[in-house]
Amino acid sequence: MRSRAGHRHQLKKSGVKAMFGRLSIAVIVLVICVISLLSTIKSTSRSFSQSEIKVDNLWNTASSGEWRPSSAPRTAWPPPSKGTNGYLRVRCNGGLNQQRSAICNAVLAARIMNATLLLPELDANSFWRDDSGFRGIYDVEHFIKSLRYDVKIVERIPEIHKNGKIKKIKAFQIRPPRDAPISWYTTFALEKMKEHGAIYLTPFSHRLAEEIDNPEYQRLRCRVNYHALRFKPHIIELSNSIVNRLRAQGHFMAIHLRFEMDMLAFAGCFDIFTREEQKILKKYREENFAAKKLVYSERRAIGKCPLTPEEVGLILRSMGFDNSTRIYLAAGELFGVDRFMKPFRSLFPRLENHSTVDTTGELAKNTHGLLGSAVDYMVCLLADIFMPTYDGPSNFANNLLGHRLYYGFRTTIRPDRKALAPIFIDREKGQTTDFEEAVRQVMLSTSFGGPHKRLPPESFYTNSWPECFCQMSAMNPADKCPPGNVLDILDSQLATERIDDSESIASNFTSDVDK
Repeated sequence: MRSRAGHRHQLKKSGVKAMFGRLSIAVIVLVICVISLLSTIKSTSRSFSQSEIKVDNLWNTASSGEWRPSSAPRTAWPPPSKGTNGYLRVRCNGGLNQQRSAICNAVLAARIMNATLLLPELDANSFWRDDSGFRGIYDVEHFIKSLRYDVKIVERIPEIHKNGKIKKIKAFQIRPPRDAPISWYTTFALEKMKEHGAIYLTPFSHRLAEEIDNPEYQRLRCRVNYHALRFKPHIIELSNSIVNRLRAQGHFMAIHLRFEMDMLAFAGCFDIFTREEQKILKKYREENFAAKKLVYSERRAIGKCPLTPEEVGLILRSMGFDNSTRIYLAAGELFGVDRFMKPFRSLFPRLENHSTVDTTGELAKNTHGLLGSAVDYMVCLLADIFMPTYDGPSNFANNLLGHRLYYGFRTTIRPDRKALAPIFIDREKGQTTDFEEAVRQVMLSTSFGGPHKRLPPESFYTNSWPECFCQMSAMNPADKCPPGNVLDILDSQLATERIDDSESIASNFTSDVDK
């Protein structure tokens, strides 16, 4: 009996062990199923993330969040006063877009000092070697009229007639400090202006601090940049004809392909070039930039190198653009053009530039001048999508990003070179698994042209939000749109202050001239 009972006990014990064994197996299977399910969910999530970049949506403007562009004054903004402290003359150096920013700063400086601004000079000895001047590129009459509520602008310092003699005011030349604060203009510069009657600031690139804790001053910059600075009618007509020709077959994208000798030399990204090409780049760098030790691998890893044409093509393909996409290339002379453009052209064969779509032949004579740059600017501004490939020190790209934002949140594609660098480096090492998905995830983190907070080192000229934007139903009173009759108010103020100030200025400085 005992042996039978013991046997039954042993069987029972074995049964319990077997049951626990089956339970353990079931638990393991369950864990595997859960892991598999989570993996599936993650995979599904990735698939969903991939579908978030909808190319069809990118051809439209970005979401505005109920913001609209507005640079009109929102607080008391008196017109230029009856008196003036003197004349301000500036020489804007650099290329077209560096000069454009300088013009905005010149207007603001004149307002700050209560000065009469002379029509800004555009440096004829700059990179472009173009002597078109302000009047050759911009609509002068529109410029002066648009800013009549802000500053007085004249084309030249008027002569002083006294006792049958003609006296001239000679502007006192000053080299302003880079990114000078407002206080420099209201003290040192203003003192010299009052002493001499006129000052000549040269060079005048980046000579006024960008970040100013006065929204009205920043809005004045926007009024200059996006309203007053209008290209001459023939430039606008030529640009519109090119845009119409490009858009006749549907949407088109404009790319600022900054793969040019000056930028490559500046960045110090030499290793991908032949020995002869490296010699050319290093020589250019020695002649034009300060000496600095630059290690290609280190520069590349932190996104300091311009994207190659092939990398640009791979980004676009990863985002979902196909080879039917029509692309307008805004660029100067590309370095190593055939070798580097071939892979890009194989991905996107429908490439154009202002020379291929200009039927007038006007641009062929002025490819490297201000006219060609102005037309490129307008085509990129009006394009359905704009993509800069190197928006660090590029005034062209930075100004366009800001203008397109102000122009109604027009779509921009801004590759994060630092985040993309390790992905491209892995690809070059043969690690191509999930390459396109990795690129997509980086690109999903960008704003595509919508309103976003400006953070250093982003320039005000790249992103003037929120100062130059407003909301009709704003939670913050500072963001509320100005009244609809703001122009009537400004006109009324101007009418009460309007006088011919030339005689006033002459009388103020006659005694100084006689000395």
